[in-house]
Amino acid sequence: MNKINDYKDLLVWQKAMSLVVEVYQITKVLPKEETFSLSDQMRRAAVSIPSNIDEGYGRQTPKSYAQFLTIARGSAYELETQLLLCQKIHYLTSATINTLVSAISEITRMSTSIINKLHQQLS
Repeated sequence: MNKINDYKDLLVWQKAMSLVVEVYQITKVLPKEETFSLSDQMRRAAVSIPSNIDEGYGRQTPKSYAQFLTIARGSAYELETQLLLCQKIHYLTSATINTLVSAISEITRMSTSIINKLHQQLS
């Protein structure tokens, strides 16, 4: 098992960063009228995920880390809703949505696992 020396070593952070890149790529194909609304909101939610993971890690207390992971998880759910909206209004294909929702599910599962371990440390 690899030792975690930095937030960049966290697999959940790495996966969240990959998700951000994918979201930036797909939002480029959304209609221009969505540039300052849905596209912007999706990008903000996506960026919030790894940002909160690393901020929580940097706080160096289990309670703060768990709190920021919970915020990251909330941003992931927000992004999922926005993606499902894109599917419903036919901005993106089901295949694209399914790939991204799968990545979000993995990130939320990983975050939940870390949160649970942190809560055990606090008990």
